[in-house]
Amino acid sequence: MDTSKKILTPPKVKKYLETTKKALKKIKITAPERSYARKIALDFLNMAKSYYDDAEHFYKNENFVNAFACVNYAHGWLDAGARLGLFDVGGDEQLFTLAE
Repeated sequence: MDTSKKILTPPKVKKYLETTKKALKKIKITAPERSYARKIALDFLNMAKSYYDDAEHFYKNENFVNAFACVNYAHGWLDAGARLGLFDVGGDEQLFTLAE
């Protein structure tokens, strides 16, 4: 049995960190400046950035399990924001899970 795909290695975690970093740079908030949706978008973005920062912290401290968990939460917030239309991601289906 090939267990190489089941082992969480530093390079694998680094790849996820790099992917989420690209996603963070790509998003643009679409909600109007003074709308309630903008507050929600900013909250989603703040959550994503906070989890990403935590992931980097854990990675630097060689806690790869928690780094992996945090980076996945971070990207989940970005995907949710994109699917809800809070973020414009330019139709990028490589970095984001988009609806239709």
